[in-house]
Amino acid sequence: MTLFSSYKRTDIFKKLENKQLDVLVIGGGITGAGISLDATTRGLKTGLVEMQDFAAGTSSRSTKLVHGGLRYLKQFEVKMVAEVGKERAIVYENGPHVTTPEWMMLPFHKGGNFGPFTTNIGLRVYDFLAGVKKNERRTMFSPEEALQKEPLIKKEDLKGAGYYVEYKTDDARLTIEVLKKAVQKGVTAVNYAKVIDFIYDNSNKVTGVVTQDEISGEKHHIYAKKIINAGGPWVDDLREIDGSKQGKSLHLTKGAHLVFPKELFPLQQAIYFDTPDGRMIFAIPRDNKTYVGTTDTTYDGDIAHPTLTESDRDYLLDAINYMFPSLNMKADHVESSWAGLRPLIAAEDTDNPSEISRKDEIFISDSGLISMAGGKLTGYRKMAQEAIDTVVKQFKEEEGILYSGSDTKHLPIAGGEVGGSKGFEQFKDRKVLEAKTLGIDEETALRIIQRYGANVGTIFEIYQNKQDDAEKESIDPVVFAELVYALEYELTYKPADFFVRRTGALFFEINWVRDHKEHVINYMSKALQWTDDQKVNYTEELDQLLHDAVTPVRK
Repeated sequence: MTLFSSYKRTDIFKKLENKQLDVLVIGGGITGAGISLDATTRGLKTGLVEMQDFAAGTSSRSTKLVHGGLRYLKQFEVKMVAEVGKERAIVYENGPHVTTPEWMMLPFHKGGNFGPFTTNIGLRVYDFLAGVKKNERRTMFSPEEALQKEPLIKKEDLKGAGYYVEYKTDDARLTIEVLKKAVQKGVTAVNYAKVIDFIYDNSNKVTGVVTQDEISGEKHHIYAKKIINAGGPWVDDLREIDGSKQGKSLHLTKGAHLVFPKELFPLQQAIYFDTPDGRMIFAIPRDNKTYVGTTDTTYDGDIAHPTLTESDRDYLLDAINYMFPSLNMKADHVESSWAGLRPLIAAEDTDNPSEISRKDEIFISDSGLISMAGGKLTGYRKMAQEAIDTVVKQFKEEEGILYSGSDTKHLPIAGGEVGGSKGFEQFKDRKVLEAKTLGIDEETALRIIQRYGANVGTIFEIYQNKQDDAEKESIDPVVFAELVYALEYELTYKPADFFVRRTGALFFEINWVRDHKEHVINYMSKALQWTDDQKVNYTEELDQLLHDAVTPVRK
């Protein structure tokens, strides 16, 4: 057990309150996780608090791609494309278990957004800006070659296709693994700890926060020399508490995604396609599913619970049937769905959410609160570097303390300690053989190796040592091993943490959730000593998420 165990929440809060931190990060999404890792590797005493579960906001509800933003070339965001394009390979090499290359085909039709010339030039520029490896550089297909790669795409007026590499990821697991590495390096982090107020000194400089433990209701005072607001969609809420929300503000947009069984949507090849209204959509095969997204609409609802609407669903179904006309997809073919928010920085010169820049910015208030907004999943490491560069510059000016530069470019995240992408292939082969000796079939072994990377040995150990406990709890022994690991090493406290963020099952294996939820909840209730009310509330929360995944809101 580590200080990232569900059984040690009290100890974690005590450690956070014990003495003044150098840096306190508010927000446990990918931005906050990355900032905390960068800070601790430079020698800064760092803490992190998250009001929900880690990655519960935007960082578990993206399109699950570490991609370079090809479409931003159209907006002449050249610097951003170059930067995040290069970051893709870094993210991949540091965590090859949670990020993998995915060849993407961009078909172009007569009258569409792209043609043979613009696609060829665009992808050539993209390869150059992003520093793409030789074996991953774009190629161009004739209509016949495109249809051979993916027979489902629209044949009428097909002019050809571009073929290039993006990277797919499990966004929530990526966030968890970054944060686990930060904790290993010395960060003290806790979820379900909501900042309800700031603490100031006599000159109105922020020196700490008041947090409320959303599990126990207890309040805690945490002090830090520097406080970084990485609250994602809640950045402006925290700026309001600080009295510093002025000038630029957030513009929230919503992205929705649909998931289909592979037998109903037998996509062979990831496709990036344009729609009649000029939007760009991804269709991506993932294990035995196909998922499609995303929409891009202005959002002003409940930030904590963005949901799919009927208009979101119907828009995506229309897009699917436009590009894959032989499928005739209908609403009852959707197996599950999710919606997430993008906390973009408001633009004064456009009303089109798709045209708003994805660049990140740092705001520093008069109180000293540092807020980071905007940005993309792919660029999280560079954003973190930028934030901590700002902090160390302040420490140098104010206290004469010198800290080193960022040290995360070649630092494997938790589970990524496998020798990079090449080493991971050999690691998988070894671990599959080990799994077979334990009685775990190859398909299951590959799934959990891909999920946990270098930490899969701990899963195997729990599996081997707790067979009797699993049987007693009527839980499949592999599921039980993952659950115990989530409780002891990943600060899992609620059923939704396990079924949504630690496994991604609510989105991609919804029937698996239904099959296991009762026994998992019963075990968690006993292990974590929930009250009867907690058990009821957490069960209802998971049931609501299951409902939302299959039932769009009328709008």
